[in-house]
Amino acid sequence: KPMNKIGDKRLTKFREALEDVMKDLAIQIVKDGEGATKLIQINVNNASSISSAKKVAISIANSPLIKTAIAGSDPNWGRIIMAIGKSQVSINLNKINLSIGEYKILEKGELSKDYNEIQLKEFMRNEKLDIKVDLKMGTKKFTAYTMDLTKKYIEINADYRS
Repeated sequence: KPMNKIGDKRLTKFREALEDVMKDLAIQIVKDGEGATKLIQINVNNASSISSAKKVAISIANSPLIKTAIAGSDPNWGRIIMAIGKSQVSINLNKINLSIGEYKILEKGELSKDYNEIQLKEFMRNEKLDIKVDLKMGTKKFTAYTMDLTKKYIEINADYRS
């Protein structure tokens, strides 16, 4: 029997497999960025809408200040808060949780009692980092990927001419 509707249940496994392939290709493109040394995954959870989760994630992903801090393994979490604020999404800073990897930075808007900058700095030397932002404002989420911004990236693009 032919499939005549996009919502046909028989397409579910195909759709899931296609999404997996597309996600893998997107990550490969990020990892292959000029001068990139680190893959950064940004998970924004518990937002009021997918749109607001996406705005926060993209604001973090596109921040040159965050990308350069990560290139230098610098746990400058204030830059992440700045990018969240710059996203123009209405948030309650007193609710926000922030972590990099398993290292808690903020809990309910306050510096975590478990925060250890020396351990976090060491962890940030890894080639894959995940930034987790829990907005505690709903149930929607969005994940973005980016790379660090290195001196090599600047060298490549400063010398590049088409």
